[in-house]
Amino acid sequence: MNLPPTQPGASASTMLKVGILCHPTYGGSGVLASELALSLADRGHQVHLFSYDAPPRLARSSGPVQMHVAQGLPYPLFASTPHDLALVSAILDQHRAEGLDILHAHYALPHAVTGYLARQAALADRHRRAPKLVTTLHGTDITLVGSDPSYAPLTQFVLEQSDCVTAVSENLARRTREQFCRDFGSRACRIDVVRNFVDVDLFRPASAPHDGPPTVVHVSNFRAIKRVPWLVRAFDRATEGLDARLVLVGDGPEHAATRACVRELGLGARVLFLGERDALPELLAPADVFALSSSDESFGLSALEAMSCGTSVVATDVGGVAEVVAHGECGLLSPVDDLAAFAANLRTLLLDRARAQAMGVRARAIAVERFARGSVVREYESLYLRTLSATPWPFP
Repeated sequence: MNLPPTQPGASASTMLKVGILCHPTYGGSGVLASELALSLADRGHQVHLFSYDAPPRLARSSGPVQMHVAQGLPYPLFASTPHDLALVSAILDQHRAEGLDILHAHYALPHAVTGYLARQAALADRHRRAPKLVTTLHGTDITLVGSDPSYAPLTQFVLEQSDCVTAVSENLARRTREQFCRDFGSRACRIDVVRNFVDVDLFRPASAPHDGPPTVVHVSNFRAIKRVPWLVRAFDRATEGLDARLVLVGDGPEHAATRACVRELGLGARVLFLGERDALPELLAPADVFALSSSDESFGLSALEAMSCGTSVVATDVGGVAEVVAHGECGLLSPVDDLAAFAANLRTLLLDRARAQAMGVRARAIAVERFARGSVVREYESLYLRTLSATPWPFP
């Protein structure tokens, strides 16, 4: 923690060496981890990101984050390359060379396990203090993967062994406690909520109003939980008699099923498949409505990015979405399986573009007031310092 200050934001006494572990994907955990790494580096910390590939947002950045790609050794005995073990070795190499203060694992499995192994191995080094392990929970690492009987015992173990655990919403923190706190004294109960953030300078409203056909945009990894075919059916019902467009950004397992649904409903001319894109502000800002149709969602980072662009949101009221999207204020929420209500909300804002625009203005204000990058990154800095000083965490 003794690096010379090179950027505004931290003094020499608080310069940190941070290792971040994440999935190299377009999903929320990979996006947040990449943006956090870039933000910490901009504030003068030495940041290393460990993954089996470069996350898209980091790969296209010129920021000073040092990338460590560890894919492991292909070997006939391995059904798949054990890149998680290669990441442990990469972390140990970096720690032995220059030291690490914090290991920040995004997603409980496998990254908290990887961080735990690296921290425990580093304890054997008598010349350097082992890094502290911070684990951030993003959603399905608890609600889907971590709660599965094949992984639940390991998930609980790494939560208890982490020096600090955070969740991206109050809803996710509560669900984690319900699932993994067997008694009030369990260390897995000590969860701090640090919400996701958005770069409000990058994700900003369009300079000119959108004057084409009413447009709905959706961004996701097209996993089943995102229910993109369900969204297409809701859009079909919502736009009966309207010349409206649905723009789908992303790709994934449900891509073929979504295209089949579009063909079945005869919507080919009104639904655009753009694939995976990085230039999201240019796609989000001109839209009238951002649609989030998930069956579960711990936070809804894509909705927040749309809000920052001044775009109103229609979403399912699941997980932590209501902590981001204020119903009737910056968007409209509906029960998770009520397709008719979701479609009605879409139609309301597509028909009343003035109301959609007013909600978009309020959405932008909420993004700036509550979820701006700078304030949340400072929360993480404080959390790192508190963890390093071993200040006891209060029970919830």
